[in-house]
Amino acid sequence: MAKLLKFRIGVSDDPTAREPSLNDCLDAVLQQADLLITDVLNGLVVASAPTAARRSALLQAPGTQAAIQQLAASAKAVGATWRTELTRIVFEGGGKEQVHTEALRFEDLRLFEQSEIDQSIEVARAHQEVSHAVDDVLPPLDALVSTLLGWRTIQPGLNPLRPDAFVRALQACLATHVPDATVREALIAPAAGLLGVNLNKLYRELADWLRSCGVEPAVPLGGRLEQGAGAVGKPVADSVAKTLLTLDRLRKLLAGDFDPQAGRPEFLYTVPASMAMLQEMKGVDALVQKLEQRPRPPAPEPAERDMLADAPPPAETPRIGLQLGEEVVRMMFENLERDKRLLPEFKRQLKSMEPAVHRLAKQDSRFFSDRTHPARQFLDRITQRSLAFTQDTDPGWRRFLVTVEDSVRWLGSKVVDAETFEELIRHLDEQWTDHDDVVRGKREEAARALLHAEQRNLLAQKLAAEFTQAAEGLGVADFVIDFLKGSWSQVVAEVQLSCADGSDDPYGYRALVDDLIWSVQKSTAQRGRARRLVQMIPGLLSKLREGLGRIQYPPELTARFFNNLITIHRAAVHEGRDQTSKAAADAVEAEASRFGDSEPSIWLDSQESEESGFVPDEAFSAEKPAAAQLEQQEPAGPVRPGEWHTGTWVELLVTGAWVRAQLTWASPHGTLYMFTAQSGSAHSMSRRSLDRLLAQGHIRIVAERNLIDEALDQVAKAALRNSVQGKA
Repeated sequence: MAKLLKFRIGVSDDPTAREPSLNDCLDAVLQQADLLITDVLNGLVVASAPTAARRSALLQAPGTQAAIQQLAASAKAVGATWRTELTRIVFEGGGKEQVHTEALRFEDLRLFEQSEIDQSIEVARAHQEVSHAVDDVLPPLDALVSTLLGWRTIQPGLNPLRPDAFVRALQACLATHVPDATVREALIAPAAGLLGVNLNKLYRELADWLRSCGVEPAVPLGGRLEQGAGAVGKPVADSVAKTLLTLDRLRKLLAGDFDPQAGRPEFLYTVPASMAMLQEMKGVDALVQKLEQRPRPPAPEPAERDMLADAPPPAETPRIGLQLGEEVVRMMFENLERDKRLLPEFKRQLKSMEPAVHRLAKQDSRFFSDRTHPARQFLDRITQRSLAFTQDTDPGWRRFLVTVEDSVRWLGSKVVDAETFEELIRHLDEQWTDHDDVVRGKREEAARALLHAEQRNLLAQKLAAEFTQAAEGLGVADFVIDFLKGSWSQVVAEVQLSCADGSDDPYGYRALVDDLIWSVQKSTAQRGRARRLVQMIPGLLSKLREGLGRIQYPPELTARFFNNLITIHRAAVHEGRDQTSKAAADAVEAEASRFGDSEPSIWLDSQESEESGFVPDEAFSAEKPAAAQLEQQEPAGPVRPGEWHTGTWVELLVTGAWVRAQLTWASPHGTLYMFTAQSGSAHSMSRRSLDRLLAQGHIRIVAERNLIDEALDQVAKAALRNSVQGKA
């Protein structure tokens, strides 16, 4: 195989040169894209040749060979597709288009077609091939790229050159140029293996180049929460799970295929038939031994054997669906037990509930397929509520734990079914209602204030565009235009929203805009201008003060604006007669052009700010966590625009301390967000502030989804791994 990098990235020959940027790094890799795919195609051609020394039996099928030959013949088109997809994924992250291996969710598995399951397995195998090939060179590269991204600590999930980007590009390339799904499944794993070998070389050279250019690697991060990954899935070591838990069977469990059906009891084969079945499935010996060690009834008499010959297997023989369901529940609770976001005392109570959930799942398979099942809702409620607490000394923790302990006793004293969990949810609601009603009242009051503020700000934006257009080309001072775009547009918008009779301009604030613009525009020596200004200015200033008072405009900003405005008016009244006034006006126009910089992007009056706990944008520039603390608490990755959704748990840095809070409200247009702590205190902010907090490390995401869903997603991923091993 030809050497991958004909033009080596190499090392820096100028130690004083500027360090490469992230874009430089990405461009350097994308320049090697053609060589990567060329070597993959050449490798497939060699491996599929019947007489080649390194031929692969997997690629000898006629259809597969024909597909490889077609790929080689259209290498230029294949390379173009590969380069386009890789560039898109590297620079854009691929948008929301993610393969099932990246976003495999338990709840969606029952909707998968068999072809989708096969595709998920094959892509997972491809990812496994590439990951194994680069696992020795990827960590150093992650550390260097994290530095280019601006992180102090290693963030492997944010590396735009991570292996799955190349796997996704490879999958898209094969999907475009190999229409036969069966052939694609046969090709993707060998192609990924070849890609991984070449990617290893590329990663190694890229890391050498970055280090030689003076890029310092980020440091490892310890003791922080992963974004949405508290229950980190580990390979399933249990032999029963490896034998039973696969995507095919898990989908059947969710679809209810393992439920008893009249005339078609689906029993697990008995020994010795089960031994043959497990051997065919490449199963390990542990389950076989477990079945062999089961107590056996005494051998029946000959007559009894004849009678039993035509009888169905005994009803007490465990069905495969029951065993699979039991395994799913066990793994779900194991994932919860490993979740670092849950406090130890709460985990012990969850463990005590596990037997009751096992009993329920045996008789009601809806637990797996229906997210609205009362048992699922109960577990969701208590686990999500537990995230409000970071330590067992937090206010309200002991009261919450008592209700959980009471639930454990409740489940232990009753017949466990869906109705029991419905009763338990109602019982919990009664215990939580007093606290929740208080918090809900505060939240609704704050939400009303924020909603009104968003409506006013959106209307103010439209008015600001109108006012700017009205002043265009008239030589109006910048600080006046900024005032009209900012504060006065808020005044007019507030009056319009508050006017009960629907009047457009009940106080004449909108009409005042034309007078204000006329009073400050550079004059062309209009006759009678000075006389009219003298008559107009007192009423104009009075109405301006009145309007600003309606939105509780800050007094210090009011004083500064009026001082500047009066200076401009004085120069206009004495135009051509007082050079001192003219010089003062010119100085105001030169310096006051920065007036708009102090205007907030979202305006809330003092009452709205107090009710909603609003923190203005400028408040975040001063507060910075200590460097040592930031290294321990940086979030795992940014949230893309539009991805914030209610229910997300976060930790906010407020006055130097981290506060656990939940996103409980987002405005309809996504401009304002409110987080609520367990105590009921609200912390609201604009979208710009939220993004800035995340970038500065002042906010970290604790959980974006329900913990039960995450735990079950880990079960689905374990089933995917088992399926990959079974097909290997």
